[in-house]
Amino acid sequence: MEEPEEIPKPAPRRIFHERQRATRLPLYLEGHLWIRRPGCQQEFTVCWTELRGTTLFFYNDKKAPTYSQKLDIASLISVTDIHLDENGLAQFILMLSNEELEMKAEESELGKEWKGFILTVTKMSVPLDESFSPSQLRRMHEVLEKEKKRRMMLNDCSSTSLEEDSSPSRNYSSILTAMPACFHAVSRQEATEMLEKNPSSGNLILRPGSNHKNFAVTIRQVLDIPFIKHYRVMTKGKSFIIQLERQVSEQYL
Repeated sequence: MEEPEEIPKPAPRRIFHERQRATRLPLYLEGHLWIRRPGCQQEFTVCWTELRGTTLFFYNDKKAPTYSQKLDIASLISVTDIHLDENGLAQFILMLSNEELEMKAEESELGKEWKGFILTVTKMSVPLDESFSPSQLRRMHEVLEKEKKRRMMLNDCSSTSLEEDSSPSRNYSSILTAMPACFHAVSRQEATEMLEKNPSSGNLILRPGSNHKNFAVTIRQVLDIPFIKHYRVMTKGKSFIIQLERQVSEQYL
């Protein structure tokens, strides 16, 4: 009888939300890895590692709220085959356009899973490896759909100007580079669900507008009962206008 897969327990909810706010990227996979950057490190360092979008975030331990370093792997060229080292750890190397990253997982199955998820989000396709379990394949396909959606939203945002005169200093993509921590690239429905499921993490989300030309604010308020409201954020000159019952104009988001 096949034994169930061991999936690392997630970080406590408070830490999870702190990391989510800091990275502003969806979490696809997490667990302990040994890493080494040739030329920079002599020895391997064990880190709690998260794959978010196409970025690897490394933490000093599982409960650390902020990452110690990160690595963008969008430029991944290839991943070497997995082999076991002298201690039985599954070792493989990420070949990036400008550097290499040596990685080790506790066992071959975990190494194969990390390799599969990394290839899925960087190559935008699930690797054709018959040795993946049905559960692993299902999770990879789910991650692939999430990553497609994330990239689609980013592409829509970056290709649309906020102002009619298409001023380069005020386009959507340039503003995104300096967004406040409350910004999340989510839809209206996703913002509603985030606020309803996590009331202790805050009551406001700034997000792309429904037409991806401006922004919107989703707020959870509690009077007699909790309720959700959505407001459009428009631009006028160099200011932003929140379309409340009484308009509010601000210079910065």
